[in-house]
Amino acid sequence: MTTASSVAGRGWMEREGRFLDVCLASVVLVATFAPMARLLWGSLVRAGVPDLSAALENLTSRAALTATLNTIDVGVLSAFGATVLGAIVALALAATDIRAKRAIAVLFVGSLLVAPQVMALAFKTMMGPSSLLLDLLGLAPSPGMPNPMLGKWGIIAVLTLHHAPLAAVALAGGLRAIPQSLIDAAHIDGASPWRTMKSVVLPLLRPHFIAAGLLTFVAGAGNFGIPALLGVQANYLTLPTLIYRQLSSFGPSVLPDVAGLSVLAGGVAASGILLAARLRARTPSTVQIEHRFSPFWPLAQWRPLVEAAVLVLIVVAVVLPALSLIATAVVPAVGVKLTFETVTLAKFREVLTVQDITARAFRNSFLFAGVAAVIVALLGMLIAYALERRVQRGKAVATLLIQLPYAVPGVVLSIACILLLLRPLPLLGVSLYGTGWIILFAYVARFLAVALEPIRAAMALLERDQEEAAALCGASLTERLRYIIVPALLPSMAAAALLVFLMAFNELTVSALLWSAGTETLGVALLSLEDAGLGGEAAAVAVLTALFVALIIAGLDRLAPRLPEGALPWVMLAGGRTMDSSARS
Repeated sequence: MTTASSVAGRGWMEREGRFLDVCLASVVLVATFAPMARLLWGSLVRAGVPDLSAALENLTSRAALTATLNTIDVGVLSAFGATVLGAIVALALAATDIRAKRAIAVLFVGSLLVAPQVMALAFKTMMGPSSLLLDLLGLAPSPGMPNPMLGKWGIIAVLTLHHAPLAAVALAGGLRAIPQSLIDAAHIDGASPWRTMKSVVLPLLRPHFIAAGLLTFVAGAGNFGIPALLGVQANYLTLPTLIYRQLSSFGPSVLPDVAGLSVLAGGVAASGILLAARLRARTPSTVQIEHRFSPFWPLAQWRPLVEAAVLVLIVVAVVLPALSLIATAVVPAVGVKLTFETVTLAKFREVLTVQDITARAFRNSFLFAGVAAVIVALLGMLIAYALERRVQRGKAVATLLIQLPYAVPGVVLSIACILLLLRPLPLLGVSLYGTGWIILFAYVARFLAVALEPIRAAMALLERDQEEAAALCGASLTERLRYIIVPALLPSMAAAALLVFLMAFNELTVSALLWSAGTETLGVALLSLEDAGLGGEAAAVAVLTALFVALIIAGLDRLAPRLPEGALPWVMLAGGRTMDSSARS
C-alpha cells in the first residue's frame, strides 16, 4: 500500500528532476531532429529556394536509379542468405546438444563486431590471384584473372556472412520467448524432435524470421565499407558509395544533390524499419514465462556432423579471412611466397611507427571512440533515468527518434551533419566542418541508441524504494544519481561504453565523409591504403584492429555475469539450459 509520505517523496522527486526532461528534449532535438530536418530541407533547396523539379530530376537520374536498384538488390539477397545462415546457427545452439556453445557464439558474433571494411579486405585478399592461402593449396586463380569477390556477388557473399550473426541474435530473442511448456507438451504427445521443430518452434518463430530479414536488409542496404572495397573498383555502386564518390569528387558544391540521394538511401532503409515496427505492433506481447526455452533435440550419432557443419561455417566466416589478412601482412611484398624465411613484421612496424597517416589514425580513433563512449554512457544513464522515471507520454516517440541516427545509413547521417554544421555556429562564430568535433558529434548521435539499450534494461530492474527513501531523507537528485543510480548502473554503463568504443573505433561509414587532414580514422586509413595499392599495409592495419576487437570482446565477456539478461549478444545466442535427462530419454 502506498503511504502518504511515499507519495510526497515521489512528487518531490518529479518536481526536482525536471532538468532531466530538458536533457532528454535537448538530446533528441540536437542529435536527432535537427540533423534529419536539415537533411530533408537541404535536399529540396537550390540556391536558398525550394526547387522540387531539380530535386526530382536528381533522384530520377540514371546513376541514382541504378544505385537504388543495386542497393535493393544486394540488400534483399544478402538479407535472405544472412537469415538462413543465422537461423541455422541459432537453432543449432538453442535446440540441440552440440558442445562449446559459448565459444561458437563468441566467434560467430565477433565476426559481426569486426569492421565491415576489414571483412571485405580479408575476403578480397583471400580469393584474389595473389592469395597466399589459395597459393599454398594450389587453388589460386591464374595471374591476371579478375578477383571473384569484386562486384555484385562478392558484395552479397560478404554481406551475408557479416550480417548472419545479426539475424542469429534476432532469432535467439524469439527462441527465448517460446515457453518450454509447449516443447514439453509436444514430447508428452510423442512428437519427435523434428516434428516438434516443424510444428511448434518454426511457426512461433515466423514473425522473428521476418524481423530478422528486415533487420539484415536495412543493415545491408546501408552498408558502406563492403561495397566500397568490393564494388567501386568494379563500378558497381550502391547509394552509399555513389554519395561518397560524388561528394569526394566535387566537394560541398554538390551537397544539395547528395542530400537528395541521402534522403533516398534513408527512405530505402526506413521502409525496412517501418515494416519491422508494424510487424512488432502486430505480434502478440510475450506472456510471462516460468520456464524458458531449452535444448530438446539430442543429436546422438549426428552430433559430430552438425558440429562439423557449424565449425565449417565459423572457419569460412572467421578463421580463413583472418589467416588471409595475417598472411598478407607478414610477407614483404605482393607475389612473395609465404614461408618461414619470408615472414616479417616490417608492415606492422611501418603502420605503427613510420607512416604518419596510420599512426595518426590510431590516435584519432582511440580519442574519438573513447570520448564518444564516455559521453554516450553518461547521456544514456540520464536518458534511461528520464524515460523510466519521468516520461509518461511520448516515451515511444523519444525512443524512436534516438534510434533514428543509428537506423539510417551512416552516409545519410554524415551528410546531415555536414549540412547542419557547415556554417558557423550561432554565438560562437566557428564551423565544426573539417574538424574532429564534427566526427565526435556524429559518433554521439549515431551510437547513443547502442548505449541506451543495456543501460535502460538495467534501469528498468531498479526498484524505487531506495531512491524514495533517500529523497525523504533530504538527498538531492544529484546525490541520488551519484550514490544510488550510478553505482547500480555502472556495470551496464561500462558494457555500453565498451560496445560503443568497439563500434566507433572500427567505424568507416560516418567518418569517410567527415574526415579532413589530421582527423583520419582507422577506417579511413585502411581505405586510403587499399586505394593506394598498399595492400600489405592495409592488411596490417586490419589485423591490428581485429586483434583489438578480440581484446574488447574478451573484456565484455568477463563483465557478462554482472550485466542484465540479453545485454551481450553472444551470451543471448549461447543462452539456454543444458539438456536435462528427460529430454535425452
